[in-house]
Amino acid sequence: MVTRGETIRSLESESFDLLIIGGGITGAGIALDAASRGLKVALIEKEDFAYGTSSRSTKLIHGGLRYLKQLEFALVKEVGSERAIVHQLAPHLVVPEKMLLPLYERRGLGYWLTSIGLKIYDWLAGVKGDDQRRMLTKTQTLKFEPLLKSDDIKGGAIYAEYRTDDARLTIEIIKLAVAKGACIANYLELKNFDYASGRICGVQAIDRETQNMITIRSTAIVNATGPWVDELRTINQSRHGKTLHLTKGVHIVVPYHRLAVRQAIYFDVPDGRMIFAIPRGRVTYIGTTDTDYDSNLDKVVTTQEDASYLIMAVNEMFPSVHLTMADIESTWAGLRPLIHETGKSASELSRKDELFESETGLISIAGGKLTGYRKMAERVVDRVIQLHFESRTLKSCHTHTLVLPGGNFTNRKAVQEMEASLAARMGTVGLRGNDATNLIHLYGSQAWQIMTYFENHRSGSPEQDLLEAEMMFAIEYEMARFPLDFIIRRSGLLYFNHPKAVREANRIVAFFAKRFQWTPEFQRIQESKVNMALEEVLLFKL
Repeated sequence: MVTRGETIRSLESESFDLLIIGGGITGAGIALDAASRGLKVALIEKEDFAYGTSSRSTKLIHGGLRYLKQLEFALVKEVGSERAIVHQLAPHLVVPEKMLLPLYERRGLGYWLTSIGLKIYDWLAGVKGDDQRRMLTKTQTLKFEPLLKSDDIKGGAIYAEYRTDDARLTIEIIKLAVAKGACIANYLELKNFDYASGRICGVQAIDRETQNMITIRSTAIVNATGPWVDELRTINQSRHGKTLHLTKGVHIVVPYHRLAVRQAIYFDVPDGRMIFAIPRGRVTYIGTTDTDYDSNLDKVVTTQEDASYLIMAVNEMFPSVHLTMADIESTWAGLRPLIHETGKSASELSRKDELFESETGLISIAGGKLTGYRKMAERVVDRVIQLHFESRTLKSCHTHTLVLPGGNFTNRKAVQEMEASLAARMGTVGLRGNDATNLIHLYGSQAWQIMTYFENHRSGSPEQDLLEAEMMFAIEYEMARFPLDFIIRRSGLLYFNHPKAVREANRIVAFFAKRFQWTPEFQRIQESKVNMALEEVLLFKL
């Protein structure tokens, strides 16, 4: 990537066709779509990329099975078919995951309605071959997952989903957008809009690293800030009509041996909600909740009530497990920016996206799902072109053909073959097989760049040298500016290996301090921020 300083200078000195506010999955998708069609694109994000909802989802590229209950067939069809496309674009990062759905008496839709529903789900989503749903008897279901409670179980179903890392998916899309010519910067916060003849023509933004205010000029501006969409509409004095309805979703993480499920499980609880329990390496994560939220958007945390709800749900479904609060080693909490509908509860609200256009020309997008990011982007860019650039010869949307960085594999088998090759190479220097698995899942073929740096800069233990190689990659190629950028959104350590994050926190801060030549005082500030983040995910225990 170009340096951040060069990016800021370009943002100040050039004029753009499209400026996107917000560096989550929606903004990233819009930037890639627009830049690949031939528009001159800029994107700014006030925090780090994927800081908000896009690093705090259930981390599934899934078809929204439960939206069949709400009869949202078009949404199920769109996101269902999008799963296969995103898998092709990043087969290392979007991984097939068989999901077990246990079925119980007097709960859910029942055996036959579920069978019909999953058949419709497969048809809408275009699911083929072995990935199509398979109905199970009671004996088969308990053989698939012996930990399930056996009382009143009628049977089950196996169907196809895809597991991902939401933050890494967002960052890879950002990187490809930059490769297509987009000018993109994190830690650049919008302060106000500029107008000419009553129409938006640019923004005033502050560089949070230098505190310098810059002006960015653009023909079209899109507000893709997720939970903060209405805040920008307020600045634009256009917050009227439909507004956001924010709901909070919480996930808890426990060591795998405390909930050793054999595959991902999607189960319903007595209050009617559906909960996932998903194994991921050394841990199993569980979620999610769905409650109304109207507090601080920048500090969304797991409460004792949130954690207790999920613990009780697990213990009710897996009675021999006996999870307690003490088993939780990390959590995350995020917000869904849904469209408010009077009289509907949090779980009843539609996940469909909508566009809002102000009289001054600000286009805002809200709602939607991680899985549907590409189609959301296509709709936004189509509208921008219709409004401003119809006379220009531009390419049509072709993001379905743009393989993401690290994703240049012919199929899933090729990913596994590279993982085996990398594991053999890493084994010769004392690293473990799961280190190779983790590298391939996070970085795909880019893992070879990290491994090459590792081999050329040996100075300590293999584990520490590998950690430093990952950090250097994040800084040089992924615009990581601060330790938490790496700990949370580049590596996922905070959520999926909290003990390692605690153990290596000071080393990570020291590496960034040396690389960016921080003063001792600034280094201490960053140490404090890291320690606070390590504590915040477990605040409910304090």
